Amino acid sequence: MNQDVVTYLEDRLGRLHARQRLGIERDHEARIFGGGLNFFHIENWYSAHSLIRAALRLSGLYRRGKRNAERVEVRTNLVRSAKLPEAFDGFTILHISDMHVEMNGGAMHNVVKLLPELAYDICVLTGDFRAKTFGPFEAALAGMAQVRSRIAAPVYGVLGNHDTILMVPGLEAMGIRMLLNENQPIVRRGQRIHLAGIDDAHYYRVDNIQKAASEIPEAAFSILLSHTPEIYRQAAHAGFDLLLSGHTHGGQICLPGSIPITLDSVLPRRLGSGSWEYHDMAGYTSTGAGSCIVAVRLNCPPTITLHRLETSRS
Repeated sequence: MNQDVVTYLEDRLGRLHARQRLGIERDHEARIFGGGLNFFHIENWYSAHSLIRAALRLSGLYRRGKRNAERVEVRTNLVRSAKLPEAFDGFTILHISDMHVEMNGGAMHNVVKLLPELAYDICVLTGDFRAKTFGPFEAALAGMAQVRSRIAAPVYGVLGNHDTILMVPGLEAMGIRMLLNENQPIVRRGQRIHLAGIDDAHYYRVDNIQKAASEIPEAAFSILLSHTPEIYRQAAHAGFDLLLSGHTHGGQICLPGSIPITLDSVLPRRLGSGSWEYHDMAGYTSTGAGSCIVAVRLNCPPTITLHRLETSRS
């Protein structure tokens, strides 16, 4: 392991967080059973890729699924809140999640084509930049650099369960401000909102919402970035107004009517994709721009989302 990278991470995140994350990665890399919120992790099962491809070929759906996986759609989502400062009325956030860039070349090509046509104030990336959960990550960083070159700054991100913390120096070098149990105030015309992000809560379980929210004033409008929506309860009761996440892929391979076969998550199905509410918190779970395990999608298109914030004051 490159000592310069370890030193960077310890200086950037603190010695305890860096050592904890690196140690857990070494202990759990590529483990199929145990660890995380789920006991079984299909993305770490080598045979899953072949079995899913074989089943889809037998059903005659494989080619259609591959085509679908490249047809990235742009969605829009309106978030209204009385807490939102007037200066942020109309503020727009581009949300991209679960790119898995090195196994989704066609989808990433179409994302890059879509980006120049979109108008937004900031971009947020909610993790899973890498396809595999272990091994080299240089191809993922190279793919991310191509996508990042077409995204207008500022750009903020969090890590997913597929990402190693060793990617952080590379991601930040390309201008992505990673939020790892941290928050960043966003200032507009003298007013501010707060953007917080947590480290992966699904597999590595190194999230710390308390630390991420520690410097956010109680009355402030705040947004939490989390790779997984599974921490929706903690986020709502911590006082966040909006939770942006991904991870589920919306099921990726769904029954007609976009009914997911599995979400690989411990949460109510209504929180598995799109917009939702929990208590006083709005939430949005992206279906992802890429695909996981096998680059196919059925009844669940890949998406990127534009979230428009509006004040609901009368």
